[in-house]
Amino acid sequence: MAAVFQRRFNTVLVLLLAACALLLVAPTGAALADPDEGDDKTLRSALESAAKGQATAMQKLTASKKRAVQLQTTVKQAEAGAKAMQTQVAELATRSYQLGRPRTMSMLLDSTSPDIFLERIERLDMMAQLDAQLLTRYQGTLGRARAAKAAIDKEVREQTKQVAALTKKKKEAELALASVGGGSVSGGFVSANSPLANPAPRNSDGSWPDESCTVNDPTSSGCLTPRTVHAYQEAKSDGFRRYTVCWSERSSGEHPKGRACDMSSNETTYKNSAATGDDKAYGDRLAAYFVKNANRLGVMYVIWYREIWMPGTGWKSYSASGGPSAVHTNHVHVSML
Repeated sequence: MAAVFQRRFNTVLVLLLAACALLLVAPTGAALADPDEGDDKTLRSALESAAKGQATAMQKLTASKKRAVQLQTTVKQAEAGAKAMQTQVAELATRSYQLGRPRTMSMLLDSTSPDIFLERIERLDMMAQLDAQLLTRYQGTLGRARAAKAAIDKEVREQTKQVAALTKKKKEAELALASVGGGSVSGGFVSANSPLANPAPRNSDGSWPDESCTVNDPTSSGCLTPRTVHAYQEAKSDGFRRYTVCWSERSSGEHPKGRACDMSSNETTYKNSAATGDDKAYGDRLAAYFVKNANRLGVMYVIWYREIWMPGTGWKSYSASGGPSAVHTNHVHVSML
């Protein structure tokens, strides 16, 4: 019995020693799979509201400008068409003045035979029909020009409204960032060489469809919105394949909604230290990629290396406090609309 007990004791001892050895050789500075970003619920809510508002205002402003350009084309075409008919309309007016009702009656009464009388009636009827068609086309063309000009005036008012909304949301974002010591203009991460992503699906009016967390997250056991999955897959197909976790359980932010990803600058983990060298260069390229493709993918904001980018605002300082995960120097955070 003592020998059996000794063997079991030795087995347990070996297992304990092996576990300790694994702990000793574990990479120093390695972070949890889900980095603690030190989320501030009030700050994140304010940033989400500001970024969404800016994105919506920019989308509506762009759509309005596009409609205005189309309306300008309609005005030019209508005015050109009306101008081309002016000579014919003038000739019609002159002929009507010269002939008048008495002259028309005399033409018919001077007919020398019933056949000539009928022929003249037919000619006059044909001329009247052609004249009526010309006047109808002319009036319709002028009407289209007037309607297009009125629509342009409406679009100008819409653009003024959206610019005001954009300015308001931009100010809100700056105040939210200033509340934690950030918000100043920064150099940011931009690259003209960033690949172009395939655009995510939009509504027919150019707006983003409402989406919920319905797609399995390929980086965790949770779920993502279709737009978030698309952004992740596009980044991966364009060469950004380092360690990433998207969905996670948190008390605030977009991660539990399936609308955010934390993309490590390191190949295999979130290091508990600021990225340097190749890791830093990778993070710079990744942040620049999402900024360049923000309108294609539906990016709400990007955070990297103590800086945050939002549509309509650009790169601003992001002075969160805490370790590398909190100040985002070991991973790029991207939130989706």
